[in-house]
Amino acid sequence: MTNTNFTELSHSDDCEKYVNQFIQDFPIRAAEIGKGTVIKRALPSRQKRMIGAWCFLDHAGPVDFSQGDGLDVGPHPHIGLQTFTWMIEGTLMHTDSIGSKQLIRPKQVNLMTAGYGISHTEVAPNTETKMHAAQLWIALPDDKINMAPQFDHYPELPIVEKDNIEFTVLVGDFLGKHSPVKVHTELLGIDFFAKEATKSVIPLNPKYEYGFLALEGDAVVNGHTLNSDNMVVLEPGVSQIEVELPQGSRLLLIGGEPFESPILLWWNLVGRTQEELKIATEQWINHDARFGTIPDYEGARLEAPAFPEKMRPSK
Repeated sequence: MTNTNFTELSHSDDCEKYVNQFIQDFPIRAAEIGKGTVIKRALPSRQKRMIGAWCFLDHAGPVDFSQGDGLDVGPHPHIGLQTFTWMIEGTLMHTDSIGSKQLIRPKQVNLMTAGYGISHTEVAPNTETKMHAAQLWIALPDDKINMAPQFDHYPELPIVEKDNIEFTVLVGDFLGKHSPVKVHTELLGIDFFAKEATKSVIPLNPKYEYGFLALEGDAVVNGHTLNSDNMVVLEPGVSQIEVELPQGSRLLLIGGEPFESPILLWWNLVGRTQEELKIATEQWINHDARFGTIPDYEGARLEAPAFPEKMRPSK
């Protein structure tokens, strides 16, 4: 298909019909982790494995719990990716094997770059009673996949308002604002919050593929209903899209250029070959120095599941 700009089409029905050639929506999976924390997993799925370099997307909460009953994820390894946590409500303590210890608060981002190898924990403070967050993984490009691990915390992110929507620029550039979050491929991440019931036309980069996820409430994306049980995806070729939001609704938009290489994603590891994932898994099982230690965590490390005989590449 050609990358026709649908604003050049003369009738709104033609615009919607044209854009709908690039749109699909699909259900997302639900699971329970910890003590009553429900997550919705949007990526990877059978319908869509990646959106740009975004290769994993979990929506956790919103959930209320008793003090001491919050999320407690013990030490576990990562390679070949960046973990990206966007906190909407509640707090969570990140601790990792390179010495980082950082409490993430609402409207902040934690970005951990695993590179060659890192391990970390994610634990809700004992006094915490709420959690609402999105966690995503970003596949590192071929030339960065074995970079040294690092951790970055972003307490402030740019915000811009248009059509009664508050847009927080999590990654990339949007409406003249630039996020400080450092990634290694062309990506976009935006949090939309509707201060009033509204409609808006959102500019897009036709080179990117995109995904919309509802974080609070429902929405309509170019005639497609978006709710807590589905995701709306756009293939490259669209330069703008109309969204309709009721008051108080919140959306996550992610996008990026299609990723350069097929990846293998298994457990908490991202690589290019099954052999490198197998080696990393054995190193984790054998307490290899590649993944370091987290001495102040009192519980057990996570155990790797049985390694599969054959993996399906994501692209």
